[in-house]
Amino acid sequence: MAPRLLLARAYYHSAQLFFDAKEYTTAARILGGLAAEAPEQLAPRLLLARAYYHSAQLSRAEHELRAILERWPVEDYAQLMLGRTLERLGRAAEARPHLRMVAAMAGEFRE
Repeated sequence: MAPRLLLARAYYHSAQLFFDAKEYTTAARILGGLAAEAPEQLAPRLLLARAYYHSAQLSRAEHELRAILERWPVEDYAQLMLGRTLERLGRAAEARPHLRMVAAMAGEFRE
């Protein structure tokens, strides 16, 4: 395995440990570099968005989630997180379509 890939995995593992310990800001700091270096990797970007959300960096969470959904439009967890982030930002009307999309993806869509 390439040294660069091993290093990236070690950083991701470290970030996951900080996230699990509820050290969200530290996790976000580690994950920011990983996400920038490998934007095609969903896992670090999604964990970064979650770290931003849990550390109340909601504008950053929104930005990251929108970037994720631009690349992976059917990523249901990102849709849910974006809806919840927008709600926390006081933008319930903007949140509704994302939350409806999640409900439809889960088969819970009601008219």
